[in-house]
Amino acid sequence: MHVHHITAVLLDTNVLFRAGLRELLERSGIAVVGEARSVEDGLRLIERCRPDVVVVDPELPDLLDGDACEAVRRIKESAPAAHVLALARRTSDQDAVDIVCMGGSGFLLKEAPAETILSGVRAAAAGEALIAPRVAVSLVRRLRASGAGERPQPRSVLSEREQEVLCLIAAGKDNDAIAAELFISRHTVKNHISSILVKLEVTNRVQAAVLAVRTAMV
Repeated sequence: MHVHHITAVLLDTNVLFRAGLRELLERSGIAVVGEARSVEDGLRLIERCRPDVVVVDPELPDLLDGDACEAVRRIKESAPAAHVLALARRTSDQDAVDIVCMGGSGFLLKEAPAETILSGVRAAAAGEALIAPRVAVSLVRRLRASGAGERPQPRSVLSEREQEVLCLIAAGKDNDAIAAELFISRHTVKNHISSILVKLEVTNRVQAAVLAVRTAMV
């Protein structure tokens, strides 16, 4: 049986960082099919290689006014099917919110443990999203403080269990942690998350968390 290996393209100006990331990914069976140091070169690469995941530093040099979200926006416009994982040097709550809201598959810090970065790439390839717990917590706090409250969504009729899962997602917990906390299987967690995404009409778990906080659901 043919096993599909995850393919990735790396967009980062730092050659040493790219080399380390390539080694980490390839040691774990993820094929790095291209590298670039700018958005322009990256877009050409993505078009040619059609990778499962694009790992991008949101501070690339050819971005307008240092807009961290522009890289994700341009990649998603050019290749809507690409799963984009932002791997940033520093935390910006607003960037994390914006990147995820425009369809990015998560926001992690370069200083994250190797296992977390691998999980982020795998989650992105599977169409899920992973966000650094530290970023998730500050993101939720910021959204609450900004009072960006839209009306609670009447269409989001989540069951009590789905509400619990959503609260844990908003707290930055991954599927294993949610399963352990609620004493349910990982498979059941995934089913609940699929149902939540459908009901909230969003494409990934981080967008669900952002929407939940903005509409005072959690």
